[in-house]
Amino acid sequence: MDRTVVITGGGRGIGRAIAELAAERGFSVLVLDVDGHTAQEVEAAIHGRGGRAKGVGCDIRNRASVEEALQVGRRELGSLYAVVNNAGTDRMAVFADSKPEDWQHIIDVNLMGTLNVTQVALGDIRQVGGRVVSISSDAARVGSTGEAVYSATKAGILGFTKTLAREVARDGVTVNAVCPGPTDTALLETVRSGPKGDKIVAAMTRAVPLGRIARPRDIAAAVLFFLSDDAAYITGQTLSVSGGLTMA
Repeated sequence: MDRTVVITGGGRGIGRAIAELAAERGFSVLVLDVDGHTAQEVEAAIHGRGGRAKGVGCDIRNRASVEEALQVGRRELGSLYAVVNNAGTDRMAVFADSKPEDWQHIIDVNLMGTLNVTQVALGDIRQVGGRVVSISSDAARVGSTGEAVYSATKAGILGFTKTLAREVARDGVTVNAVCPGPTDTALLETVRSGPKGDKIVAAMTRAVPLGRIARPRDIAAAVLFFLSDDAAYITGQTLSVSGGLTMA
């Protein structure tokens, strides 16, 4: 397989799990992360298992940074087949107490970053009938207390996914979204370390019909399905990976 996939926020958590599973499945992987050191660590780990990867520091809020990083990927790994828009951030607070400067940061990373990376890569992707997969959230579908602006940006990703899917379908490009439920990542550790954190996480776990919090690899498996040839006739769709937490 000679296919290069770009993964944003690929240095840790869900993004790293996606990068490592993509490499296992034969993709070349361009790992982007605002922390370039973590991106390079993932590159080294993939190389150690015999895969092809390049880790690059990239601030997806900055168009020039995105263009430079993707050009490095093309030079090192070849033309781009797919993008996985995984990078995201949140600053939890009930909306009445939230700060406009925090709103802007969340919007810039979660939504503008997704738009930047997708558009810069889209020329390559259209030429080969490739893939776009974006990580949204079940917070976009059912809401989440303390995450109003985060939920809004993730809902924006769902609208973007459906519209782009229509626009590029004739090029054979598929565009889909994955919505994780609660997942064992650094963000969850932040919740756990806060006031009543253990009780909050325990309550989350009890609410999941399958009885456990998702692992990053659970989310990665869904993303790799959308990247695969088996998903060639699926586009404009949203898949919740939440252990049954959100069935509506």
